[in-house]
Amino acid sequence: MEQFESNGVQLAYVDFPPLAEDRGEPIVLVHGFASTHAVNWLFPQWVKTLTEDGRRVLVLDNRGHGKSEKIYDPAAYDVALMAADVARFLDHLGVERADVMGYSMGGRIATRLAIDHPARVRSLILGGIGANLVTSALPRGLSEAMEAERIEDIDDPLLKMFRGFAEASRSDLAALAACARGANQIIDRAALAHITAPVLICVGTRDEVAGDPHPLQPLFRDAHIVDIPGRDHNRAVGDRVYKQAVLDFLAHRE
Repeated sequence: MEQFESNGVQLAYVDFPPLAEDRGEPIVLVHGFASTHAVNWLFPQWVKTLTEDGRRVLVLDNRGHGKSEKIYDPAAYDVALMAADVARFLDHLGVERADVMGYSMGGRIATRLAIDHPARVRSLILGGIGANLVTSALPRGLSEAMEAERIEDIDDPLLKMFRGFAEASRSDLAALAACARGANQIIDRAALAHITAPVLICVGTRDEVAGDPHPLQPLFRDAHIVDIPGRDHNRAVGDRVYKQAVLDFLAHRE
């Protein structure tokens, strides 16, 4: 992985060239909480899918995650700051405008990017995030779950799942606790109406983290919802229905 500096924070990234004829339409992928670019996008074959479709794929590890710099101040994880990281990532690579796909917390970051830096976003794809984008932030007790001495001390099944995922991805639990506190923000629903880019929202029908995606549709100017049948928050990531919906959306979006 290579590194760049975003307002004093060192962030790791990979720039994957297209494997088919270059469409000239780069796409940025923004991973979720406790994940990494590899866990969210590389292992589930998203990078392969998109590069074989002729797309330059840009992935980064969010601050506090993966091989990027770890910070222990919750204020450093404001969603607007992480969205600015993505904008600086594009600056670093000399990319003026890109399609942007975020999963779960990455969807919040991608949405914030579309609000704060609209000229950078050709289209917005949200995975694993539904109504909770505007009604609730990260799960209550998430920071405490990261700080628990042992995973066995966590009673809530959802929080235990997140802690297990964090351990499996070999995350810095203290940095994630800070992130859970700092990124614990909802998006102002009124701001969504100002997003002019076309939007695709894909959520598993068994996803208990995201919230129902359908209430989001009327909040955007141009949004399309795709349900991923039978998939929960983690298993929806690499689902073929999700991938095909994204390829179709990218092929037909204006």
